[in-house]
Amino acid sequence: MDWAEGTSNQDVDFIFPLPFRELNLMKDKTISLVDLIKHFSPDVTDPRVFTNSEQKPMFIFDGLDECRLPLNFYSNPECCDLSESVPVNVLLTNLIKGNLLPSALLWITTRPAAAGLIPPECVSQVTEIRGFNDPQKEEYFRKKLSDESLASRVIAHLKSSRSLYIMCHIPVFSWISATVVERTSDGSGCVEMPRTLTQMYTHFLIIQVTNKNAKYTELEGRDEEMVFKLGRLAFQQLEKGNLIFYDEDLRECGIDVTEASVFSGVCTQIFKEEAGLYQGRVFSFVHLSIQEFLAALYVFLCFSNSERNMYQHDQQQTSQLSALFRAATLQDLYKMAVDLALQSRNGHLDLFLRFLMGLSLESNQNLLIHLMPQNASQSQSSAPTVQLVKRHIRDSSNRGHVHQDT
Repeated sequence: MDWAEGTSNQDVDFIFPLPFRELNLMKDKTISLVDLIKHFSPDVTDPRVFTNSEQKPMFIFDGLDECRLPLNFYSNPECCDLSESVPVNVLLTNLIKGNLLPSALLWITTRPAAAGLIPPECVSQVTEIRGFNDPQKEEYFRKKLSDESLASRVIAHLKSSRSLYIMCHIPVFSWISATVVERTSDGSGCVEMPRTLTQMYTHFLIIQVTNKNAKYTELEGRDEEMVFKLGRLAFQQLEKGNLIFYDEDLRECGIDVTEASVFSGVCTQIFKEEAGLYQGRVFSFVHLSIQEFLAALYVFLCFSNSERNMYQHDQQQTSQLSALFRAATLQDLYKMAVDLALQSRNGHLDLFLRFLMGLSLESNQNLLIHLMPQNASQSQSSAPTVQLVKRHIRDSSNRGHVHQDT
């Protein structure tokens, strides 16, 4: 924005966006920096012009947290020749280290958890974008909801729930909240607002399924199947730390290419498909929190249905999350999930745990009744689970990852 408004970086002549979700599709290729620039920017006929100090390029590597390339900064061979063809990951590490085009500026966007992938000596500045501040939260809802009275009640309601109001700093969560309110309020403007994170996302999922049924009547009756497959994809990729998926990832979950197009077409606010610039399509959930909710729902649905035994589906998985498959009872499942979340150094399972705990409530299960398997019976008292979580919080208070409003 500073560059566009003319307040800084005015010495930059060219800007090249290089999204990692596109670079991932080239992971098995060898290519030179000259050809990489030509591929993403065909109008640049001779990138060697940048060796002239008078021409200053900027490269924007977007989505480091989506990278599937092995960025081995200390073991990759050096490359200083713009015309030398090397594996893409070698090309990137040399560009970031300054061996290629040392005069170029590099901007790398990422979620905080992946920032450590870049060695500190390669980083000169870190900027954190925090999302909405409190005044911007209110401004968003007043602009999004045309009914001023409804907007005021929604803001007041969100402020009454500390956890929901904190979450509203994420623009996507504010959008989800506004979507739920618009669809659940009646003509008088009255609305029964969700009071927990799980309730909010459960209502949002129901809205998307309802939209699908209204638009594609031939797909009615497949709601449980559709949600289960999307949940399995969400869970498996959460295990691997992936936020974007490719055809082979979908096939592993029993989703063929045609189904993927249907899912992205009927659930555009949950699951989206993008046309890759480089020989392929890229899939993702609209936001990580939606992936985490569907992953938790998948675990709960598996556990609720003896015919969909979790171990049968994922017996080859050896990750920490796979331990959940060995749970014998619902209480065992939650205890193991709490332990896994507490073991996480960066808290990356916190939201997954909150959703899984929220699904233990009968009120949330009733909302999802038509998506639940017929033989599901998990309406056990949540009181032991609540006490379990509180005990773990007391014992691990110095960790600070799992919040009491879970």
